[in-house]
Amino acid sequence: MKALHINGNDLTLEEVREVADIHARQPVLLAPDAREAVDRARAVVDKLVTNNQLSYAITTGVGKLSDVRIAGNQIRELQLNLIRSHAVGVGEPLAISETRAMMLLRANSLSKGYSGVRAITIDTICEMLNRGVTPFVPSQGSVGASGDLAPLAHLALALMGEGECFDDKGARIPSAEALKRAQIKPLVLEAKEAVSLINGTQAMLAVGTLSLLAAEILVDTADVIGAMACDALKGTDAAYDERIHKARPHAGQTKTAANLRRLLESSEIRESHRDCGRVQDAYSLRCMPQVHGAVRDTLAYCREVFETEANAAVDNPLVFVKNPKLADGEGDIISGGNFHGEPLAFALDFLAIALSALAGISERRLERLVNPALSEGLPPFLAPGAGLNSGFMMPQVTAAALVSENKVLAHPASVDSITTSGNKEDYVSMGMTAAIKLKKIIDNTRNTLAIEAMAAAQAIDFLAPLKTSKPLQRAHAAVRAVCATMDKDRVMYQDFARISEAIAAGKMADSLR
Repeated sequence: MKALHINGNDLTLEEVREVADIHARQPVLLAPDAREAVDRARAVVDKLVTNNQLSYAITTGVGKLSDVRIAGNQIRELQLNLIRSHAVGVGEPLAISETRAMMLLRANSLSKGYSGVRAITIDTICEMLNRGVTPFVPSQGSVGASGDLAPLAHLALALMGEGECFDDKGARIPSAEALKRAQIKPLVLEAKEAVSLINGTQAMLAVGTLSLLAAEILVDTADVIGAMACDALKGTDAAYDERIHKARPHAGQTKTAANLRRLLESSEIRESHRDCGRVQDAYSLRCMPQVHGAVRDTLAYCREVFETEANAAVDNPLVFVKNPKLADGEGDIISGGNFHGEPLAFALDFLAIALSALAGISERRLERLVNPALSEGLPPFLAPGAGLNSGFMMPQVTAAALVSENKVLAHPASVDSITTSGNKEDYVSMGMTAAIKLKKIIDNTRNTLAIEAMAAAQAIDFLAPLKTSKPLQRAHAAVRAVCATMDKDRVMYQDFARISEAIAAGKMADSLR
């Protein structure tokens, strides 16, 4: 497989997903031009240390202890102490894919040449990715301000041969053993490298990036399943008329409306009631372009934020070389706040809110499919022999539970702050909290859509011999590939799980292609 050469400037979210998959094993290397930039910035740090100049986190302590001067012979000890003292995470570990994404994102940021680390530090992270060495990183412990300090410290701990890693079977083993097996030499960190490894937003960005990519599949899937539900409920496609959406030309709304027109085109079911006299449908059908479209616009905004952050220098302090052509050690080292997670925290919260709406409108369509007062002649609860069979009565309850849980989880984490580090870090983003709860919202939304998909497929079965459109026939077949028609009550939780997996793999969204 062709290697990914990182330089801190043009990493894509899709490349993050590729490297995050440990089975893909795409090699990651530091690009030659980036190596030169890294070496030039390192020369500035080395010169400062040689001259015993004062600079935050290089010749001083960190946080509230930034006024404590560190002697030259203590600098290596400072690096070790910083990593050990900051590796204080608790709770469930990040998934291997999330940790690998975090590693790639951190290496890419360091590759910009503003952090002052040695090239070997970046090379070692790359080698760990290339040889499948994944640090054990607890998911809790970051307030998202001076970067994701605790999660990134667990990464740095593994670089040094301390802490724990996962082996190829997913078991936790000592990092020293994991590095030995992979034939990677543990790093001895030099001046500034500890703070450069832990000052960053890459934990929340890693979780957020993988969630965003999953969400982009979900919004396409929602268009497909929503179209299935609309057809099964004998809804009108008039609300998707292009003229309506040109009059309010939000990009996402326009996209979803176009999808719905294409998905419903030439449906026999639609043509069977073309002249029924119904003027308009309920919002959950009629306003799909406006609701799904707003979700699309939110995802587009989040993608822009995440792509910018993926190629940003988020360290503190930053190294600015005076002559970008020379490694003469001339430059400035300036303290700032690029590690602060607020831009990501806002985007992560916004994404959570948008996905909660996507699940919410899905559950409302499901209610219309199963409620005999709303379902346009379909059997009550889509049950053959309703009464003896309960059909989809309880799946709607499950969906209701999921969307209500989302409402709790969608409360923005970024409106909170708590003071840390002796009041030096007095306003924080809580971005990692936003990222962690977003993962649950992703799962809840996917499962809600899975339940709606199973119900919509069942409803379309009841309308035979009339056929839905060709694209929706493909979507129906994707459901039926993992879930048989319900001809009587049966245990359904495994059906939901299989449909959810198919959704995650893009099988439903493929009907748009």
